Amino acid sequence: MGHFSVGLFVVNALSGRLTALMRRGGVRRVQEHARGVALAPPAAVGPARTSGTTVAFWPDAEIFGTTRCSFAVLAERFRQVAFLNRGLEVSLTDERRAGRVRKVRFRFPEGVRDFVAALDAETGATLEPDVIAFEREDPRMAGTMEVALLWGGSREERLRSFANSRLTREGGMHVDGFHDGVAAAVAAWARGRGLLTAQDAGPGADRIGEGLTAVVSVKLDRPEFLGPIRGLLGGAEVRTCVGEAVREHLGAWFEERPDRAAAIVDRIIRDRHRQ
Repeated sequence: MGHFSVGLFVVNALSGRLTALMRRGGVRRVQEHARGVALAPPAAVGPARTSGTTVAFWPDAEIFGTTRCSFAVLAERFRQVAFLNRGLEVSLTDERRAGRVRKVRFRFPEGVRDFVAALDAETGATLEPDVIAFEREDPRMAGTMEVALLWGGSREERLRSFANSRLTREGGMHVDGFHDGVAAAVAAWARGRGLLTAQDAGPGADRIGEGLTAVVSVKLDRPEFLGPIRGLLGGAEVRTCVGEAVREHLGAWFEERPDRAAAIVDRIIRDRHRQ
């Protein structure tokens, strides 16, 4: 999707050597590249019983200061990709040392719901055992969203945001929309029970974020990024769509679980009045 489709071209350009093995229509074909340039057209090398593509590449030592890959870094990234693509199985094998093969495999049937549960487990201070999660497609932003969240015992916010499975370190419109939606749902529930009056301002992002663990992932046909490193997602329609969806789903969750909603909202409103 979008500019992420150029990923393999970039890898090829930064590789001293790249080999692509393609299995399609019962035939295996191989094509070799050197520093981004094809050495010859794809050549048939035998029959194929399955379909798919296998890419092997060697980073160019004249470009990179080191060409040694970190197993831990790759494993964490593969784990992240598996979280963000529900049901996808990703494996990583390290055969660099004879007799010391390392291998990990990741697959998460619940996707971002599992992601939030894993992030919250790292805090060791869970208060709300249920992860609130939903997925929605919205043609207004030409894409889909997956959101999961819960409030725990930590005092800090742990929010991870992604666009097309890529981390958006600086946030963006999907994060703003998420905060809009959570604040709107909390304020609506509080006003409906007299915890806030019509004149009271609703809680801000700093209040709703305390103890909140969340993952906001959008997959867009035409993502708009701001800044040179593409870590900030733009697009006003993304903010609107995510905000509406979060408000609706969180509001429904509050109505279905009034006791848990009361504990969450009371904590937010009480801390707000203490300031």
